[in-house]
Amino acid sequence: MTEPATGHVPKKHPLTDGEAGVEMAPVAPDESVLVARARTGDMRAYDDLVQRYQQRIYATVYHMTSNHEDANDLAQEAFIKAFQALKSFKGGSSFYTWVYRIAVNKTINFLKQRKNRNHMSLDDLDFNAENDPDLVALVSDKTPRRDANLAELQEKLNEAMQRLSEQHRLVVTLHDVQGLSHEEIAKIMDCNIGTVRSRLFYARQQLQGYLSDYLK
Repeated sequence: MTEPATGHVPKKHPLTDGEAGVEMAPVAPDESVLVARARTGDMRAYDDLVQRYQQRIYATVYHMTSNHEDANDLAQEAFIKAFQALKSFKGGSSFYTWVYRIAVNKTINFLKQRKNRNHMSLDDLDFNAENDPDLVALVSDKTPRRDANLAELQEKLNEAMQRLSEQHRLVVTLHDVQGLSHEEIAKIMDCNIGTVRSRLFYARQQLQGYLSDYLK
């Protein structure tokens, strides 16, 4: 008589579906897991955190400084400072929000010392056709003069950004350029959501006013 099977089940490959044979992407470790490992001195875990967020941190700093070298340096410094202070991270916010706050504070201090210019793209601004038909018409213009007009308007936008306070310039960068939510910005700027909304509204009104004056 044939003996019954022993119950041994062949192991499946960790990156494939055993039945379909389809390769499955590895699941990225949860942020909290990486932070916990990094706090024990696991540099590979911290490197994973850096890789996960460095582009967003760099982009934010670049839009504030308009200088690639400065943005690289400040982003690196932010991650170094975050690692050095990791044991003090209480987890009240996400790790990336915490690093954002460190990077933003470093950049604000840097700008106070250097008084560098800040640039942002016309495409980043949330233009409202109902409120700014002249601006939307210019951006949507398909005639040959469009490029020249947009180049001049871009320069005016950069000048207008410099006329905003640091806090108003920052909220526009974080929301319209980086696409962060009001809640995320509130955590980064250490203020309430109502303050974020009012600053964003005021900053947009100011920018649109400056650019509308240029179009008249």
